[in-house]
Amino acid sequence: MYTLLSTKTFDESYKKIIKIDEQKVKKTQKAFNLLQQDPFYPSLKSHKANTRSFGERWSSWITGNLRIIWDFDEDQQLVILLLAITEHSGTHKEYK
Repeated sequence: MYTLLSTKTFDESYKKIIKIDEQKVKKTQKAFNLLQQDPFYPSLKSHKANTRSFGERWSSWITGNLRIIWDFDEDQQLVILLLAITEHSGTHKEYK
């Protein structure tokens, strides 16, 4: 099982995008649970993506337009650093 560590940028993006939308909160929590078990679980559709703020990092699916940007911790095995929650398109998009 992986440990998820959120960064300041992740916490800020979470507050901005998720807000108090119960559906987004539930779907995000489900994605977190799957990410902890297996970051390459098929429904997460995890893949490398070129992002504006973080360079090439992993991206995992939450909903049709919502993604988690993350990477493995270089120093610790089984630790995933959560970098941002972003939209695939629109004003909060992180992809180049």
